[in-house]
Amino acid sequence: MLPTEPETAHGDAVDAAPESAAEPTPDAAPAGDSPGAPAEAAAPAMSDAPARRRRRGPRPAYLALALVVLIGGSTLFLSGYSLGARVATTPGTPAELDAAFAPFWDAYDAITQQFVGKVDRKQLIEGAIDGMVGSLGDQFTQYLTSEEYKQNLQGIAGRFEGIGAEIAARPASGGDAACTPLGPDCRLTVVAPIADSPAEKAGVKPGDVVVAIDAAAVDGLTLDEAIAKVRGPKGTPVTLSIVRDGAAPFDVTIVRDLIRQREVQTQDLADGTVGYLKLAGFSDGSAADFERAIADYAERGVKKIVLDLRGNGGGYVTAARSVASEFIGSGPIYWQEDAKGDQVAADAKPGGAATDPSFQVAVLVDGGSASASEIVAGALQDTRRGVLVGEQTFGKGTIQEWLPLPDDTGGMRLTIAKWLTPDKRWIHGTGLTPDVPVVPGSTGSGRDAALDRALEVLGATTGAATPPPSPVPVP
Repeated sequence: MLPTEPETAHGDAVDAAPESAAEPTPDAAPAGDSPGAPAEAAAPAMSDAPARRRRRGPRPAYLALALVVLIGGSTLFLSGYSLGARVATTPGTPAELDAAFAPFWDAYDAITQQFVGKVDRKQLIEGAIDGMVGSLGDQFTQYLTSEEYKQNLQGIAGRFEGIGAEIAARPASGGDAACTPLGPDCRLTVVAPIADSPAEKAGVKPGDVVVAIDAAAVDGLTLDEAIAKVRGPKGTPVTLSIVRDGAAPFDVTIVRDLIRQREVQTQDLADGTVGYLKLAGFSDGSAADFERAIADYAERGVKKIVLDLRGNGGGYVTAARSVASEFIGSGPIYWQEDAKGDQVAADAKPGGAATDPSFQVAVLVDGGSASASEIVAGALQDTRRGVLVGEQTFGKGTIQEWLPLPDDTGGMRLTIAKWLTPDKRWIHGTGLTPDVPVVPGSTGSGRDAALDRALEVLGATTGAATPPPSPVPVP
């Protein structure tokens, strides 16, 4: 796992596989990069009638999304993403698997019929699925409860329903270190409200400490448990009890709304000769925003570009393809290899605004650049369209599908493919090596060493200064 980062950096990004599947939109069923984020293998039907278990039904049809991103928890007060609908079921164990599943059914029957105590059948089934998924030994394949599934997919989609505030669990003694559980020594702290969000409009400020949610104290909760209490659908209220600057607590009632995260931030550097773009995630929305930003630079004649992918844990693979296609006019952006070893090229989309060789690109990367970020960085490196500056990237070379399960039993993210760079390098576990390595902080206090070096690579050192602020989600 990556170091702790902003909210959506490691959500599993959702993205349809290149040409083989339809491109999902954030509002389509199972949202979710991961990016996470966030179809599923059908579990055997847990019927009490043995005969039913042996009937072979139609293959289940799922609304599945392919993702390339890291797992990570949300740090926003957001929620409300709907899951996709499953349109068919598998009613029983296939006859050819009867012998293999006999021990499973024997154990299930013994528990449900003989256990002295209350048996929660839903919990029993979820536990069985969790164990089955865990036995694969793949850190990126995971079973998620219904709420976990929705939360992970939200971050990747770039749209949320909530109050719009970034929060963290911070020690009362100060500092940015994470802590748990919440209490006198570990406070639920607002990092920043999102611009024009319900939280900002209600007067929530950076540094506010939330001590109660709907009159219930947060003491003893984990960060995720506290966030779950604040989440809720658009149009519903939540009351936060806030302590500001050590004064007495006061209540703020906030009506939740739809929040859209801003994942692209731009700034002119080096006296306007360099365009700087910070990309925080790979949702469909971020890809569209990125295309507009690059087109604006092209129209203004700015042909030196710094693309900052540091701390970007990934997202939709289709978004990665769109972003890379702004610089690469033709050929593969990446290759996708399935379980049988078959490889399919995801070619560049036509019409990129900066495909002309006169555009120079420096890409900032670090250990937090993963998955979809590595697809873009690897494509620019292999095609010689960009110079990688910074640190070794994370090294995640697999693609996941988000699969919803029926009857509110959650879902799973399943590794279904590898991705390779245009030169067919598989960087899983190793990452991408920058063309220009930079040790963080090597230029002195208050300066961004990698950014300064990128400007030097582009031949534009004038105006290099402290880095632009990291983007925060906005509606």
